[in-house]
Formats: sequence, structure tokens, C-alpha cells
Amino acid sequence: MPNTPPLERLLARAEAVLARFEATLPPLSPLPDWNAAVAFRWRKRDGRGWLQPVPHPHPIRLADLENVDDQKARITLNTQQFVAGHGANNVLLTGARGCGKSSLVKAVLNEFSAQGLRLIEVDKDDLVDLLDIVDVLDGRPEKFIIFCDDLSFEAGETAYKALKTVLDGSIAAPPDNVLIYATSNRRHLLPEYFSENLETTRVNEEIHPGEATEEKISLSERFGLWISFYPFSQDDYLAIVYHWLREFGVSEAVIAACERDALNWALGRGSRSGRVAWQFARDLAGQQAGTAAR
Repeated sequence: MPNTPPLERLLARAEAVLARFEATLPPLSPLPDWNAAVAFRWRKRDGRGWLQPVPHPHPIRLADLENVDDQKARITLNTQQFVAGHGANNVLLTGARGCGKSSLVKAVLNEFSAQGLRLIEVDKDDLVDLLDIVDVLDGRPEKFIIFCDDLSFEAGETAYKALKTVLDGSIAAPPDNVLIYATSNRRHLLPEYFSENLETTRVNEEIHPGEATEEKISLSERFGLWISFYPFSQDDYLAIVYHWLREFGVSEAVIAACERDALNWALGRGSRSGRVAWQFARDLAGQQAGTAAR
């Protein structure tokens, strides 16, 4: 190309370099098949994220959740308003472990999926992608719950800033078809230290340590609806055990005789929770099935 102008030769070389560079990049993530599922997970590979359908979401129903009637009523009403296109709040479910926080979110999906509700599960480490996820969902006819399970942040983590932005801190208005439901064992999601409340103490060279506390509290305050869960009493725990045993088809005679074993099971795990009750019931039902098969 001796007669080619220098600028054209330079542009041709630049295009060749760009073509080789683009060949090394991973392919663009395809848009999800919204008809493939009612639940999706945000997955990452080679720096790119995509929504992966969950073909078999957890089948738990609202009727399966015992002794959380107030919590069930509040989140159901909020979700019902959301699906109907009325005002609704982001939800933070906090409190005792194993008492139904995550199960309640899954049950709400099953209750309202036929009305266009969809769920996107996002791991805490991927919260930095929240704005990208919201961009994919914006304008869709469905209603989406972005679900962050077991959410908490340690000192030094910054992913919570992306969560704050999506909740209500961005210059752009949050889309009407997206809410965030999060569960946590911590009410304020971030660790707090006594030293942060001592205004006259220097904390890591922080001039106003009290402002660090305000920064942490402000994250949970961005959730419009707080739903708290509490440890179950012995009677509550046993009621859940009996419910699941009946669901698993265990005979009433076996159920009537299992109280002591159910309490010992909870004692060995240091918790009377719905999760522990389900685990005991599943174990006993398995034993009964094995005995019947012999």
C-alpha cells in the first residue's frame, strides 16, 4: 500500500488491533428468557454478569409458615400492593436465625408469581452490579423483587454503597417495577463498635467518629418496611414440627409420641427454630419411610 495516505494506514492498523482485542473478550451476555422461569440468579464469569433461570424454585407456601402470622401479613400486603402497581416499600427482614425470613420471601414469590411477580437472587459480593441489573429490568411488564439473603457487611467492605444507591440514593428515580427484599441477622447490616459512639475518641484518625455510626444506620433506614423475627417458644417449635410431619405423611400415632425426641433434637442444636423443626421432621419422616420399606 505504498500510495495509501499515512492516516488511512494508521486507521487500518488501529482497526486490526481492535479486532484482535475484541476476539479475546468474552461474548456479551444474552438477555434472559423471561418465560423460562419465575426466579433467576445473577451469575458472574470473566467479569460479565447474566441472569440464570432457576427452573425449580423452592415450593414453600405461605400456609407452611407457622407462628409468624404478623410478619406474613405485613410482607404479603406490601407485595400485593407492589404487584397491583400501587405504592410499596423495600423490605428488610431481621432477627433470629432459622425463623422463616428467607422462606417468607420464597413463599411470597409462589403466592404472586401468577400475577407477574419475579424474583432475582443476588449474592452480597455481586451487589456492585445492582445498577446493571436494574437497567435490565427497567421497563419490563413484570414486577421484580431483588432478593439479598443473609445480608451483612464487615468493616472495610464497600458493596453496601451500591445498595444504598439503588434503594434511593441515585440521581435517577428507582424503577416502579423493582423492589429489594433483604434478610439479615443484623438490624443495621454493618458492624458497630462502642468506640464509634465516643465523640471525643479518635477512631482510625476519624475526626467525627459519630458520623461513621450515622453512615451505617442510614443503610437500614433506606428500607421502608422493617419486619422483625423472634425466637420461638417451645410450643411454637412443636407446632411447626407437627405441621411438617403431617406434610411428610407421618402417622398421627408417631407424631403424638415424638415430643421428647423433637425437644432433644432442638437442644442438641441450641435453637428452637423453624429450620430446626423442619430438619427434625424430615429426619423422622425418613426413618419412618425406611422402616415401612423393610
